[in-house]
Amino acid sequence: MQTDDQGGNRLPGNIMRILTCLTVSLLGAALTLAQPPGASAKDDPVWQACVGTATAPNEKVTACTAVIDAKKESGKRLAAAYCFRGHGLTEKRDLDAALSDINESLKLDPESSCAFTNRGRVYSLQRDFDRAIADYDEAIRRDPAFALAYNNRGDAFFNKGDLDRALTDFNAAIKYNPSFAAAYGNRGHLYHRKRDMTRALADYSKQIKLKPDVLAYINRGNVYRDTEQVERAAADYGAAAKIAPTDPRGWRNRGMIRLYQGQTKRGIADYDKALQYDPADAYSWNNRAQGKMRIGDKAGAIADFRKALELSPGLRTAREGLQQLGAAP
Repeated sequence: MQTDDQGGNRLPGNIMRILTCLTVSLLGAALTLAQPPGASAKDDPVWQACVGTATAPNEKVTACTAVIDAKKESGKRLAAAYCFRGHGLTEKRDLDAALSDINESLKLDPESSCAFTNRGRVYSLQRDFDRAIADYDEAIRRDPAFALAYNNRGDAFFNKGDLDRALTDFNAAIKYNPSFAAAYGNRGHLYHRKRDMTRALADYSKQIKLKPDVLAYINRGNVYRDTEQVERAAADYGAAAKIAPTDPRGWRNRGMIRLYQGQTKRGIADYDKALQYDPADAYSWNNRAQGKMRIGDKAGAIADFRKALELSPGLRTAREGLQQLGAAP
């Protein structure tokens, strides 16, 4: 789950005029199995690509299709091929085709916790959380220590607004797999929502230790920002930009902090990068315009405010900025 939020409004001073994009953890996780039915080092490369945990979704769909079309597999191995192709299709957001494959997997292997968990994820992405929870229940009934099913059920409860049951499930996911980085991130997001910043920071830090990625650094940066630890927030956003220099999120979040700190030219430079990789983000145009106003670049500020309004006609601060500069929208 990703949301945009006016998180910067909680910072003091003139940051009240800066709109930001607050990115939160992507709750839920794709299913991977360490040992699919009958897998061994002797399996051919196509099978390994089908069930491999590191295979990209497009390649997974292609490989699993080849396994299925070859008609050499049956039983649980064929069920696994359908389940993993469903996984690839889910990651490609081809949800109808994914659901068809996972249902076929369940016909072949009705006791597959893999398939129930994958189908639950499809239902969650379709925002049918009750059906998702029912499938996660079935997966957990078949495998009471299945950490991923607990994590994903926690995601569904979170999206239904039941934070207490979500927390119980995230705790269980971590209990059964203490190295499950995504579960720490999800629990950290829940604590952030509850405004329990100490626990949120602890969980995001654990996630980063286990598996550093862009969202983990941005999410921890958001907690630092919300607790006015702006130097640490800037450092985390910078780490996100370093890990993924073509991802705009690290740049635009650090740009906001730099504007707040009075490092206007450096903030503008960060927004230059953000807009290079995401020119459709109205908030970045608006915030860069705020910076240009500060350094006396009136023409540049007007152009940026107008672009922000073109993308988001209801953006109040952009309209107010143009009024302040004596320019028409």
